[in-house]
Amino acid sequence: MDKIRKFELMEKIVHELEDLKNSQQAIIQKIGKIEVDNIDLGDKRLEKDLPDMHQRVADNLDTIASILEDFANQTSDYEGKNNIQALKEQEEIDNLK
Repeated sequence: MDKIRKFELMEKIVHELEDLKNSQQAIIQKIGKIEVDNIDLGDKRLEKDLPDMHQRVADNLDTIASILEDFANQTSDYEGKNNIQALKEQEEIDNLK
């Protein structure tokens, strides 16, 4: 795999991790809304299971955020070390020939 394609794949993974992080945040919000609604309802099963679900999703979110930060830094470092912008410009010039 050439350097440009590798970088593009790395960028794609960064975006997918961002989407995953946003999805986990949305799930936490939804669980929180159900917990609030259940204050009035008082369903025992929800009272029992929702806090554990909330914690597991929050733990996943922390892991995803950590992976995202590390991988985004790795991607940025790769871009700089390999001068991806210059490679892309050269590729465009070569394609015009």
